[in-house]
Amino acid sequence: MIISFLIKGLDRRTAICMLVLLLICAAVPLSNAYLPVGHPFRIPTDEMLQFGKYGSYALLAVSLDLVWGYCGILSLGHGAFFALGGYAMGMYLMRQIGARGVYANPILPDFMVFLNWKALPVTWYGFNWFGYAMVMVLLVPGLLAFVFGWFAFRSRVTGVYLSIITQAMTYALLLAFFRNDMGFGGNNGLTDFKDILGYNIQADSTRRGLFVATMLMLCLGLWVASGIVNSKLGKVLIAIRDAESRTRFIGYRVAEYKTVIFTISACMAGVAGALYVPQVLIINPSEFSPGNSIEAVIWVAVGGRGTLIGAIVGAVAVNWGKTWFTGQFPEFWLFALGALFVAGPLLLPKGIVGSISDMLAKKKSSQMYASLPATSEAVEDGASPTVE
Repeated sequence: MIISFLIKGLDRRTAICMLVLLLICAAVPLSNAYLPVGHPFRIPTDEMLQFGKYGSYALLAVSLDLVWGYCGILSLGHGAFFALGGYAMGMYLMRQIGARGVYANPILPDFMVFLNWKALPVTWYGFNWFGYAMVMVLLVPGLLAFVFGWFAFRSRVTGVYLSIITQAMTYALLLAFFRNDMGFGGNNGLTDFKDILGYNIQADSTRRGLFVATMLMLCLGLWVASGIVNSKLGKVLIAIRDAESRTRFIGYRVAEYKTVIFTISACMAGVAGALYVPQVLIINPSEFSPGNSIEAVIWVAVGGRGTLIGAIVGAVAVNWGKTWFTGQFPEFWLFALGALFVAGPLLLPKGIVGSISDMLAKKKSSQMYASLPATSEAVEDGASPTVE
């Protein structure tokens, strides 16, 4: 059953995109490892980390496109699921520091020693094991999304009201994680990581491994999302997006479908956050900022809502532009982002990938109609078209 699901999800466009991602996954680390410094084709370590960060953003965008592009749920709170996954990974990395911290406490992280905590909070139990941390990366965002979706969708909250509630949820978490008594580092968050799975987290070889892991998880996330939208579940989601009332009237339990897909999407966003943290080496409450969730919506809109591949293109393109713009004109980046959000839907209403797909479809249809005039002329001259 799972094999059939994945095969159906591997359509032509998805296969091509995954092939490109796998080529990048192989080429970038090999270039960094084996080409000498100064070689024109060598990817420096800092640029490789930048591409890895873009990869984690792309996975977040795919997760958002899954619920917005195919189910019509405009979530302005996906940054919260991303941040929760990042905190789960950060807690594991903090437990790996042990006695190598500033205060040399083998159990308590440095910020807890500084704040005079006497014992490790219950919420930190188990995070010294990588497997447990990975379960939490999926479970915490997924559980929050399930509980939120269970109440919101059963109450038939939709449209702008749902978007506002998701944004309020993100802001509430932002305020909660800023508090020192929450036990998650307060304003400073979690940082000063030493290693992951026993490997020095700042070593070039470890960073290459993190980049490969990010690209592979992006491929897997795209494949799973494509399998969902090409399955019967995906057809129901599209029906909910286009005509929710009619879908409900013919017998489908719309609230349950929405809750399931929202939970799956949140788990994907959590994985993206877990891949992001060991590459940037910090996680703090600013990741809960509602602005981050709005930026993710812009990525999907620019790339092409309801295309999955467009979400990847939009995430990479906008963040690459952000990196360049903040380096050249840092004070104007927010204005440029706002202009992009306004001009994008006006100039490319279906995004980059959606507009290109439309152009190719129109070109194909025009080529098909180009052969019709000869037949029509024959009919006008009184000749009967041949039927085979």
